[in-house]
Amino acid sequence: MSTKWIGTALLAGMLLVLSPALGHGYREKGKPVAVAGAAMIVTPVRDWNQLSGKPGKKAEIWTLDGEQLNAVTWYGAITPGEPLIREASKKRKPLPKFALETLLVELPELLEATYRSARDIGTFTVTSTEPDRFLGQSAVRFTYDYVDENDLPHRGEARATIAKGQLYMVTFDAPRLHFFESSLQDFRQLCDSAKLP
Repeated sequence: MSTKWIGTALLAGMLLVLSPALGHGYREKGKPVAVAGAAMIVTPVRDWNQLSGKPGKKAEIWTLDGEQLNAVTWYGAITPGEPLIREASKKRKPLPKFALETLLVELPELLEATYRSARDIGTFTVTSTEPDRFLGQSAVRFTYDYVDENDLPHRGEARATIAKGQLYMVTFDAPRLHFFESSLQDFRQLCDSAKLP
């Protein structure tokens, strides 16, 4: 067993101990709820926690065990000219913007550029892209790997669509070791339940 693997496992274990209390809202199983500024309606098939801090006015984060272990981020009704999340500094650190001419196949690049700028992530790789359905629309599903600021390898999956000129996306991020696979089906069930109001 490598030292790097042991270190990653220990870090993930510490995060597990520290993170469960981070949920600040409650999303109850079987109850439809408006998300991302009421842009979508989601009916979870199990209970989730919603974090009180929002990354943007049209985005929110749900988790099962804490944001560092499994984070589902909803982005809703992003209009042309808007970034996915709030910009910390428009002059020093501008974020990429969704554009009217953006195509579905370009949405993985938009997420990658946002992560690189907002989270200071240097290593980010889109590992697959394929057509899908989301919110009853033609969509793109893509997966990605990155290393976070704590040198912990993460894996992610996203679904995204453009409806009536607005961007809708949901992402799932978790440490590659154990946590991604253990919550992936929960994420996919959430995606399948999402509808436009």
